[in-house]
Amino acid sequence: MNVLSPHCRELASPGIFQPVLSVLIIIGILASYLPQHVRIISRRSSFGISPYFVLLGVTSGTSAFTNILVFPKTSHDVGCCHEISGAACFASLLGVFQMGMQWLCFFSILLLFVIYFPRATSPTDPVVPVSSTANTPTYRTALSVTAICILHAVVTLIISVAFAVRNPAALPTWANFLGILAAILASIQYFPQIYTTLRLRCIGSLSIPMMCIQTPGSLVWAASLAAREGIKGWSIWGVLVVTACLQGTLLVMAIYFEYFGPNSKGNKGGLRDDRALNGNGAVGETPAPEEPGHAEQPGEETPLLQS
Repeated sequence: MNVLSPHCRELASPGIFQPVLSVLIIIGILASYLPQHVRIISRRSSFGISPYFVLLGVTSGTSAFTNILVFPKTSHDVGCCHEISGAACFASLLGVFQMGMQWLCFFSILLLFVIYFPRATSPTDPVVPVSSTANTPTYRTALSVTAICILHAVVTLIISVAFAVRNPAALPTWANFLGILAAILASIQYFPQIYTTLRLRCIGSLSIPMMCIQTPGSLVWAASLAAREGIKGWSIWGVLVVTACLQGTLLVMAIYFEYFGPNSKGNKGGLRDDRALNGNGAVGETPAPEEPGHAEQPGEETPLLQS
């Protein structure tokens, strides 16, 4: 019988609480993103979601996922899988599965954002909204965001593989860099969305149930990863603490505009975002109804003899 190393011996007996909590967090991550996916699909529009929020979210998730993949402790855990049982191996890699699930769910938002991006056909350029302005993102912006996210993921993967093959000793430094990058991107991720929500004064296709689940869930997830990775893994779980604080701010704003603001559901006289949307996804004024008895202005097709 092989003698287990101290690290593998610790993983061989994971207990019950930590694995169950980690599995519940994975399920919670998937459940928290589903309301956002369903809202975009049901509305058939991604209006109200900032493309830069999506860009920063996907690149931050890619950096965080790659961070935990190249983190030295992850490679040690994978190495122990040859010495411990399958269940213990699965329990030791639940942190990786959590990051992977979050990245997959946010990348799905990117795909839905592009597929259902509100746009109208222009006689001169079919990808530019007819009434687009400097403050209104175009379909080209959505395509550019998608291209940047894919390019960032490919470059990050290539660099990680190169370090793993050519210079494994540099992997801890590269992992910390990715963790810091993920934290920076996550720190500024919600500012474009906060600005967009403030400018539109409505939530559009942004999902309040998603934020209600994710804001406290991110803190629970951060505590779980902190208990698993320790203080040395601050670059992994620290980004979740920052994200929870900023997402909580956006959640408060979204609840106000949806239920208490001038354009809210509770204010019947307010202008709702779904009625203010025109064909290209821009917010426009609702045409005022004609006053009774107000005669139509004569035009070229107005008959000379009125009945």
